[in-house]
Amino acid sequence: MVETLPLFPLGTVLLPGASLPLHIFEPRYRQLTVDLVTGAVPGRSFGVVAIKQGHEISGLDDVRLHDIGCTAVLREAKRLPDGRFDIVTCGERRFRLVSLDSTSAPYLIGTVEFVPDAAPVDDQRQLLPLLAAGARAAHRYYCATAWRSEDWHEPEADADPGLLAHLLASDCLLSLEDRQQLLEETCPAGRLRLVRRMLCREAEFLRSLRAVPVPFTQFAIDSSHN
Repeated sequence: MVETLPLFPLGTVLLPGASLPLHIFEPRYRQLTVDLVTGAVPGRSFGVVAIKQGHEISGLDDVRLHDIGCTAVLREAKRLPDGRFDIVTCGERRFRLVSLDSTSAPYLIGTVEFVPDAAPVDDQRQLLPLLAAGARAAHRYYCATAWRSEDWHEPEADADPGLLAHLLASDCLLSLEDRQQLLEETCPAGRLRLVRRMLCREAEFLRSLRAVPVPFTQFAIDSSHN
């Protein structure tokens, strides 16, 4: 089954369960925000797709996008006096782009099909608690290396194992390629292995450089890409 979604190409990857604040001032995305708030776009939902090549501000027809993206649900919208918006969204469902329409609206419209996780086989299902514990340990190691104690928190103990890898990655400074790989992985066990390996690698890199990055929570993606 395919559906249509407004699309917001960005130089970042939105993961299911992750929060994404956006500062909106380009006219096309002001209109998208109005359409979301007023219900012209049903479900207050749009698609975030990472840019593979080009810059979104250069024109919709000049941008190459990754095939897999994630829906973003609008949680908060604050209109500023000059017509800009500050919004907060949350990642929800992974999708695959089927086709693009750059003429029907000021913003891109995508025909998409949703991509669920593959059902784990019995061996994988039995391994999930062990893999989840290993991924959580890697997350603690990374965060203890990268942040002050007040700058991070652990996902709830009862977090869905299928969502856990995305939650662990959401407050860590992983590359766009790493995040895209996590988004595209449809095996929950494989995703937990991936995030554990990525977080251990990044923690060791930070330790070797004795470098402490700026907290991820200080950043909001600006739709101008300036």
